[in-house]
Amino acid sequence: MRALVRRPYFTRMTKHSLVSWAPLLVGAAVLAGPTVVAAQSTQPVPRSAAASAPRAADTVHAISPARRPLPPETQTAGTTRFSFIAYGDTRGRRDGVAEQYEHGLVVESMLRTLAQRDSTPSPIRFVLQSGDAVVNGRDPAQWNVSFVGLINRITTQGGIPYFLAPGNHDVTSSGDLASPGRAEGLQNYLRAMQRLIPPDGATRRLAGYPSYAFGYGNTFILAFDSNIAEDSTQHAWVAQQLSGLDRARYPHVIAFFHHPPLSSGPHGGPIVERPTSAVREKYMPLFRAHGVRLLLTGHEHLFEHFVERYRDAAGTWRRMDQIVSGGGGAPLYTYTGEPDLALYRRRSQGDSVRVSHLVKPGMQAGDNPYHYLVVNVDGDNIDIEVIGVDWGRDFQPYRSNKAVIGDKR
Repeated sequence: MRALVRRPYFTRMTKHSLVSWAPLLVGAAVLAGPTVVAAQSTQPVPRSAAASAPRAADTVHAISPARRPLPPETQTAGTTRFSFIAYGDTRGRRDGVAEQYEHGLVVESMLRTLAQRDSTPSPIRFVLQSGDAVVNGRDPAQWNVSFVGLINRITTQGGIPYFLAPGNHDVTSSGDLASPGRAEGLQNYLRAMQRLIPPDGATRRLAGYPSYAFGYGNTFILAFDSNIAEDSTQHAWVAQQLSGLDRARYPHVIAFFHHPPLSSGPHGGPIVERPTSAVREKYMPLFRAHGVRLLLTGHEHLFEHFVERYRDAAGTWRRMDQIVSGGGGAPLYTYTGEPDLALYRRRSQGDSVRVSHLVKPGMQAGDNPYHYLVVNVDGDNIDIEVIGVDWGRDFQPYRSNKAVIGDKR
């Protein structure tokens, strides 16, 4: 006698979601809810992916280049007003089997926002993603089936460039450059991004690494791999990029990477993970020394905002805003406690560092919806809009969805 078993499936996620249970008849095909189960299979296979999912041996497809790529840096020197999108952590529950559903909701909202802003004085020019594109970056099927097609919509339909910093799920969390798993994930990342980031040999690219930079208008953007934050070659390259900048041309310097130096989700609070510790020790002093204005990170699947104030070499008080935006579609996280800053403060005494937690995430998953940021640059000023998605469209983390970055100039 064939056994009738029940398995969970999820329909549309809301802050009050319930798990539904679909009957599966082992050994025979049964259509149940949104899943189709093939004969002799115990795994649900969605209709859309069952026939088209590539073999794991296939290579990762390159994301399509932007229909409207960024011009060379020299051609935008006079641009002082524009916007860009930032977000992170898009990995889905069914990577490799179906397109990322929750991430798809985010992309749909982005495309609407792009269209609305296209003819305004502050059009959106590019997208930054702070990592964890897929669950397992070593698996080409996860990139090809679940991620690349969605990003092609941004680069072709939306027409703008897309820049991804690697997360631990993309290239593994190993800090060893020789790790086979890391090498496999990095190869897949580079294949996906080959038409979007500067090539090896370019001034704004560290050869062989997923570390790169670009300038647009009055703003300089820097991406590096925080999984290997201890690596001296990468650190030296970042330092060289910052020290060689024309700060009259680039008053705004923004870094985006995966592991936040400060966070209060399950990766933070009392826990200080190895990459976070290395970012605090090696990169934060570098960012203070060069007046980096804004850090955009993910890893925690929520939204929060820290402000770090410090004295520069001349004794002038400066401000660095640090935003964690991990609401791109991965399972949502909640607040677990304030970050352990005891060692960080001791090591930063020379800069008189003071940290404030401007926006804390909620205690329930429903308090922390899927979202993305629109970052608006207008001359000397930067502000952000937090755009909630689907059931979180009314998200107002600042008692509104807008905030000024830094002190108004």
